[in-house]
Amino acid sequence: MAITTCVFDAYGTLFDVAAAARLAAAEPGREALADIWPKLAEDWRRKQLEYSWLRAVMRRHDDFWTVTQDGLDWALEAAGLDDPDLRERLLALYWELQAYPEVPAMLARLKAAGLATAILSNGSPDMLAAAVASAGIGEFLDDSLSVESVGIFKPDASVYALVGGRFGCRPDEVLFVSSNGWDAAGAAGFGFRAAWVNRSGLPMDRLPARPHHVLSDLTTIPDLALS
Repeated sequence: MAITTCVFDAYGTLFDVAAAARLAAAEPGREALADIWPKLAEDWRRKQLEYSWLRAVMRRHDDFWTVTQDGLDWALEAAGLDDPDLRERLLALYWELQAYPEVPAMLARLKAAGLATAILSNGSPDMLAAAVASAGIGEFLDDSLSVESVGIFKPDASVYALVGGRFGCRPDEVLFVSSNGWDAAGAAGFGFRAAWVNRSGLPMDRLPARPHHVLSDLTTIPDLALS
């Protein structure tokens, strides 16, 4: 079945989640962050994801902005940084995350080929709207789908089902792209054609399904979609 729809995870896939800590660390007066920002960014992201999974298991949903703040608070405490101004700066920067360099041209190729394109994310609608606007990629996306419409985080199957409901496509007509191995596996298990963007060279997750493609960045996504 030919691919008609390309769907992307947002954070870590289209948008660089480490950018907030990296940019804050470069600002004057942030010497305490300068040497540890990679670890802080890693801890922040890890806890953000862990809290989303745990909330899904406990059936205690809250919006992704709350989860993002909770993850940051854990990471700051683990780093020994009790700095309310830094916390507020990091949260503000999260609303202005940079897209990875190859993203605009990649999306433009997909749209020029006539494919539907969308985000499918744990992010709340207002977070996604801000990220898309900040990155300047709105013209290349048909929609941004949020888990808030089903009230549970990925990889619950009801989240992946949002794509067919929005675009009227079969699962095997969808190329789903994520930087999270567990997310790509969840999408593959749902029936999507799944690509894992493994920028860090991590091992494959041991899960019931596996992504169909493993890539180092997003550059070749149009080639996969159109092949």
